[in-house]
Amino acid sequence: MRLFLKTTFSTMLCIVSMFVFTTNAFAASDSGMIVRISEIEIEPDYLQDYNQILQEEAEASVRLEPGVLAIFPMFQKEQPNQIRVLEIYASRQAYELHLKTPHFIKYKTTTLKMVKSLKLIDMQTIDPASMATIFGKMSTKL
Repeated sequence: MRLFLKTTFSTMLCIVSMFVFTTNAFAASDSGMIVRISEIEIEPDYLQDYNQILQEEAEASVRLEPGVLAIFPMFQKEQPNQIRVLEIYASRQAYELHLKTPHFIKYKTTTLKMVKSLKLIDMQTIDPASMATIFGKMSTKL
């Protein structure tokens, strides 16, 4: 599992770095990029199954969709059924296309009974230009 997470994170960093260095989308706050944090509470009995399905969905989204820059799932150490997902999309169109993909539809339909609560929090970056430095630095540490 650790290798899977490392590989997924490395892939995510490479894609973000390529996007950052080939466009100026991060330079302007009105670039159309969507940054979101999903707060998800999972029914404890379904946690293992949910995590597996989420890992598959996140990996497929980053690998298959050019406009999905990051889907980075994590959980609270003291409450593992409290999931947080950092989502970064290149544009609103990329986000809307993501919602129609087979892997996302599978994720939503198979996890519906597992999710106790879901809150989507749209974020605004304070320093979008720093993303290239942060992700670039992280890719050298893995």
